[in-house]
Amino acid sequence: MVTSWIDQAKQFKSSWAVTAGFLLRSRETQAKRAKSRTEEIQQLKKIVAQQQDTIGKQREELARKNAQIAGLEIFNEQLRKQPPTLPEDPPLPYHEFGAKMISLCVSLARRIGLRPVPDVLKMVLDWLGASAKLPDWTTVRTWMLRVGVAAIKRPIERADDWVWLADHSNQIGTEKVLSIIGLRASKMPPPGKALKHDDVRVLELSPGTSWKREDMAVAYEQLAQRCGPPLAVLIDGAVELREGAEILQKSHKNMVILGDFKHYAANVLKKIVGTDERFAQFSTRLGRTRSAIQQTELAHFTPPSPKPKARFMNLQPTLRWAMMVSWHLSHPCSKSRHDITANRMNEKLSWLREFRDDIRRWNACQKVVSASSKFINEQGLFKGAARQLRDHLRAVIHSDDNDRAKDTHDSRKVTASLLRFVRLSESKLVKGQRLPMSTEILESSFGLFKQLERQHSKGGFTSLLPAYGCLLHATTPESIRHDFARVSVKDVKEWVSQKLGKTLASKRQAAYQEFRNVA
Repeated sequence: MVTSWIDQAKQFKSSWAVTAGFLLRSRETQAKRAKSRTEEIQQLKKIVAQQQDTIGKQREELARKNAQIAGLEIFNEQLRKQPPTLPEDPPLPYHEFGAKMISLCVSLARRIGLRPVPDVLKMVLDWLGASAKLPDWTTVRTWMLRVGVAAIKRPIERADDWVWLADHSNQIGTEKVLSIIGLRASKMPPPGKALKHDDVRVLELSPGTSWKREDMAVAYEQLAQRCGPPLAVLIDGAVELREGAEILQKSHKNMVILGDFKHYAANVLKKIVGTDERFAQFSTRLGRTRSAIQQTELAHFTPPSPKPKARFMNLQPTLRWAMMVSWHLSHPCSKSRHDITANRMNEKLSWLREFRDDIRRWNACQKVVSASSKFINEQGLFKGAARQLRDHLRAVIHSDDNDRAKDTHDSRKVTASLLRFVRLSESKLVKGQRLPMSTEILESSFGLFKQLERQHSKGGFTSLLPAYGCLLHATTPESIRHDFARVSVKDVKEWVSQKLGKTLASKRQAAYQEFRNVA
C-alpha cells in the first residue's frame, strides 16, 4: 500500500520534469481562476453597494411621499371642514353683482326661464355648502333686457353680402313684431351643416299695428341705410313682406328675393293633402278620438294635439302617430296593448283601418317634404341645387323597398312642385353663389322667445320683448361688461317706450284698475 506521495510518484512512468511541468501549469490555471473569481466578487460587491444605495434613496423618496400624503390628508380634512370658495367676481360699477354672476344668470334664464333662476342657484350653493348673495328674478329680467337692447343696437358692419331673413310674429291683438335676422353670405356654414343661432344676429326688431307694403318698404330702406343694401332677402309667403322687398329691389337691382322653402312645401302639402276629402274625414275622426281616449287606459295612444297655425308645417307627428297605431292594431300581442282588450282597441281606434292606404299616401308626400327640407337646410340654395335635390330624393325615397307608398301619384306631384320651386329660385343666383333658403332658424328664435315668456306668450307682447335680442348668442363675463357699458336701464325704458308704447298687458291692467275704482 502506497503511504506517501514519494512512494506514489515512483509509480509514475513520466519523468520528474514532465510531472513538474504539469504541476506548474496547473498552479497557473488555478491562479488565473482564483483571480477571475476575486474580480467577480469585487464586481458583485460594487453592484450590491449600488443597489443598497438605490434602496436607501427609494426609502427616502417613500418617506417623502408618505409625508406628502399625510399633509394632503390633513389639507383635505381642512377643506371638508371649510365651505368651498366661489370664484372671485368683483361687482360691476354701480352694481351688487359681478359679471360672472350676471352672465351665469342670463345663461340660465335662456334655458329655464326667469323665475326659476334664483331657486336653481340656491339649490346648487346648498349642495356645495357655500353661501352667496343671489339676485331676484326681476333683476335677472332687467339684465336680460339690457343685453337684448345692446344686441339690437349693436353697430352693423356695412357689407354687400348681407342676407336678411324677415318674418312677422304676433300673439293676440293687432300688434305684430317685425323680426329681421341676418348673416353674411361669405360666412355661411359649409355644405352639410344647417344654420345655427350663433351664425345669425338680430338686425331689426320692431313692433307695430300696421305693416302694409309701404311700412315694410320704409323698414327695409332704413335697415339698408344702416348696413348697406342686402344681397338677398328671404321671406315666407306674407304679401306685405314680399311687396315691401320688391319696392326696395327697384332701387337695388342686384338684390335677390327668395321664398322660404318650408312655407312653400307646407302650401304644397295643403294643396294636395289638405284638399283631399278623405283627409277632412280623417281630421274629424282624429279630434273625436283625442277626446274619447285621453282619460282612459288607451291614453298612451292619444293623437298629438293639432297646431292652431301652420298645420301642414307640423303634419309629420300626426302621420307618425297614425302609422304607429295602425301597426299596433295589426299586432294584438304588442306590449303596448297589454291590459287593453281587443274590443276596447277596436271600439276606439279601428277606424284607422279605413284610412291605411290614405295614410301611406299622405306619409309618402310628407317623406318627400321632410327629405327636401333637410337637404335645403344643410346645403342651401346654389346653381344646380334642383338637380342635386332630385338625385337626393331618388336615393332617400326609394331606399326602403318595403315601403309600398314610396312612389305615389301625389308624392310625385309634391316632388315636381318642390323641384320647380328650387329651380326657379336658383335661376336668380349667379354662378358660385350659395344662400340660405329656409327661415327655420328665424322660426326657432321665435320659439326661444315664447319659451322665455312662458304663459305670457298667449297674452300679447310685453316689455320683455327686448330680451329677444339676447337669445341668439351665449353671454360671457366680457360681453356683459361691454353691453352694460353701452346700455343702461334708462336706455331699456326708452326703447320700450318708443317701440312698444302702451302694451296689451298694461291696457288690461288699466281696465281692471278702472273697474275696481268704480266698483
